[in-house]
Amino acid sequence: MPKEIGRVGQKRFAGVFYEEFLPELSGVRGIETYKEMANNDEIIYAMLYAIEMMLRQTEFRVDPAGPKDIDREAADFIDSCLNDMEMTWQDTLSEILSFIVYGWSYHEIVYKRRRGRSRDPRYASKYSDGLIGWRKLPIRSQDTLVRWEYDAKTDELIGLTQAPPPNYTEIFVPLEKAMHFRTKSSKENPEGRSILRGAYRAWYFKKRIQEIEGIGIERDLAGFPVLHAPEGSDIWGSDEESRMALANAQEIVTSIRRDTREGLVLPDGWTLELLASGGRRNFDTNAVIERWDKRIAMTTLSDFILLGQQSQGSFALSSDKTKLFSTALGTYLDIICDVFNTQGIPRLMELNSEHFHGITDYPVLAHGDVENVNLEELGSFVSQTVGSGALMPDESLDAYLRRAASMPERVEDYPLAEPTAGNGTPAAPQTDVQSAGENLEEEAP
Repeated sequence: MPKEIGRVGQKRFAGVFYEEFLPELSGVRGIETYKEMANNDEIIYAMLYAIEMMLRQTEFRVDPAGPKDIDREAADFIDSCLNDMEMTWQDTLSEILSFIVYGWSYHEIVYKRRRGRSRDPRYASKYSDGLIGWRKLPIRSQDTLVRWEYDAKTDELIGLTQAPPPNYTEIFVPLEKAMHFRTKSSKENPEGRSILRGAYRAWYFKKRIQEIEGIGIERDLAGFPVLHAPEGSDIWGSDEESRMALANAQEIVTSIRRDTREGLVLPDGWTLELLASGGRRNFDTNAVIERWDKRIAMTTLSDFILLGQQSQGSFALSSDKTKLFSTALGTYLDIICDVFNTQGIPRLMELNSEHFHGITDYPVLAHGDVENVNLEELGSFVSQTVGSGALMPDESLDAYLRRAASMPERVEDYPLAEPTAGNGTPAAPQTDVQSAGENLEEEAP
């Protein structure tokens, strides 16, 4: 086989990456910055909350790879493993979604032998089939990262080394025993790229303007302090006594606050006055902060959350923005499913290969739609396409329509009421899919 000659060109040294040109967003320092952005900014917190809630309510399913009974059994097995861990699937998904904030998340795979009810967590399970399942998929926190480990010969990622509290001893977690999620691939950087990266500049200015605004409000309430030295005293002299008097005076005027400790004791001859503000400031800090809020939300396609707070905006505009936002969220769900389908499910199936011998291929994890389907539009579309013969009805289409409308699954051989033409005479027979399409129109809000 021909040998690989070139290299990707990653900027890394000793397992530490230097692709980020801003030092405050690089390495552990960058993780702390993103943590502050996510937890301390109202707009960013609301945006991340909206993302997590929409993704957590999305339906996940495991599809068989073929029509054989063993394929369906394998899919049912994987589905049971997702719902048979120490942490619930919802909590596990919440941990996985941290890759949105930091650009990546790393989860060690811990297995167990399924032996039914047991006090030993290594074997405790809802099932007693003796198969190997997932015990848990715990995160290896981003702020515990020490370095990424690469094979010296092939220059390929083989895992990470962390130093977690409380002992802070280095632990190597190999990639073959983990699932690695990241938002995007750029030069095969395992740290991906945080979705907050584009919002950093706006957040930086907004934070400092808010601090200046708070200081300005406090100063306006307290007044501008002016401290007068006794007549004849020289606080500007070069001797030690003059320098001390000037330093004490500066400390007094810069420490004046309107709080419960308000008060001042002055030596004889010193006087203090507070000058009131002369009027409005030259800049409307509220408008400036709102501008940065819009920029922050715009970088993550979540600016629709600001529409209700503005004087303009329409339902159509909000609908367009939420559809674009939902499309972006669908990509994150694709990433999660792809990692499970390439790193998690194949390894688990290999551990149980003797039981699932003869499967067509490995089952695959798939997700539903982020947004609820418009039943009126879907019903009209199905009725027109099926009625015109452009779309042929089948069981898969019937199953999809039932899922979209949150209807129960079809019961085989259940007698359906014979449709009528409205005058009591039997109407032309309809397919199940045509009936389902019309029902969707009728039940649409």
